[in-house]
Amino acid sequence: MRPSPSSTAPSAPRAAGPRVSPGIAAGVADTAIVLAFAATGRASHGEADPVLGALSTAWPFAVGLALAWALPLVHRRPLSVWPAGVLAWLGAYVVGMLLRAATGQGTAVPFLIVAASVLGVALVGWRAVALGVRAALRRRAEH
Repeated sequence: MRPSPSSTAPSAPRAAGPRVSPGIAAGVADTAIVLAFAATGRASHGEADPVLGALSTAWPFAVGLALAWALPLVHRRPLSVWPAGVLAWLGAYVVGMLLRAATGQGTAVPFLIVAASVLGVALVGWRAVALGVRAALRRRAEH
């Protein structure tokens, strides 16, 4: 019996170890961004209790992020800039700010601007970078 052509053709090297699904990786990255946003903001203002304080700042944005992730448009294509990145950003920001207002947390205009900017750049931006890297790796593999 002759081996099939595909079994004798050289294959591209594979990464060792188990692969993490893109959805899990994207969810972890988004959550890490929200936590880092809250922790960095608290640290820049010299707030006490860095861990519990960061969690208390992050929870409204995390709830908004979770609601965005409940949308099929987000979890079907988690690495896409649109719709996943934009919806993750808008969910975290809009729901986060509504929950902050409803619970008496600060919603000063400078904070609204900073939060929109930082969350937008981070939640949409990492996806744009990831897609660029993937495209470059594909082009490289084709040559």
